[in-house]
Amino acid sequence: MFIDLRGVITMSTALIPAQTVLPVVTNDLGSYFSDINNIPMLSAEEERELSDRLQQQGDIESAQKLVLSNLRFVVRIARGYTGYGLPLADLIQEGNIGLMKAVKRFDSSHNVRLVSFAVHWIRAEIHEFVIRNWRIVKIATTKPQRKLFFKLRSSKKRLGWFNQDEVKDVAETLGVKPETVLEMEARLNNYDVAFDAPTSEDSEDSHLSPSTYLTSHNMDPANAAESVDWEQNQISQLTASLTTLDERSQDILQQRWLNDDKATLQDLAEKYGVSAERIRQLESNALKKLRSGMLEA
Repeated sequence: MFIDLRGVITMSTALIPAQTVLPVVTNDLGSYFSDINNIPMLSAEEERELSDRLQQQGDIESAQKLVLSNLRFVVRIARGYTGYGLPLADLIQEGNIGLMKAVKRFDSSHNVRLVSFAVHWIRAEIHEFVIRNWRIVKIATTKPQRKLFFKLRSSKKRLGWFNQDEVKDVAETLGVKPETVLEMEARLNNYDVAFDAPTSEDSEDSHLSPSTYLTSHNMDPANAAESVDWEQNQISQLTASLTTLDERSQDILQQRWLNDDKATLQDLAEKYGVSAERIRQLESNALKKLRSGMLEA
């Protein structure tokens, strides 16, 4: 894996030009850590001056200095998410994107340091990355679920499965429904399974591979050809059976069953000058003849 910080900065915030020489996040994190630790930190006054210059004049060099001087803090935050099984380099990269977004929005008039303001943006980007990549299927799609994902996972390491009182307490604390807590708890305890995981026939787990019970035969060419042939045969038999009926019976079936705008018994009774009951009898007799003719065919 090779992640070039320069390209990401250019695309995500347009703050730093592509030709700027910046540290590169790679799998060899040792050299990256060495590079960013050699970047001098800014004093509060220097940070305020650079931020004002960026906001008032759009100074690109000021943005660059603000980002570079705070890269070490991103690493500290990213290390806290290594328990999710995702590469630290990727976590740092996502955190760097959050840092750049924070630099773009930072206002020194609030009298706080940039890193205090940027923590929210750094964590938000890392959270989104973890949720997208922790499982093949996205595990949290709504705001309450995203909140629960990180809270429940840390709690369950300590508590295991929740009882009813713990579910209620978590729901009240986070302002969500108990059903949402239970649903997220179930998702956290599931795991990804390969669709066609290789298993031996003698293995007890062979039946667990989804390919063994989710196989669909709908697209089998032989089945499709057989289905088309059967439908055509049924249509031919129905057409042949219809020709054996008298004209009035054919019209009744056509009006009652085949037309989009189907006629009522009373409509046909008025058309042929008979009672609705007589039309029903003619329809019933015609259907019996059709069934008999198709069975004989």
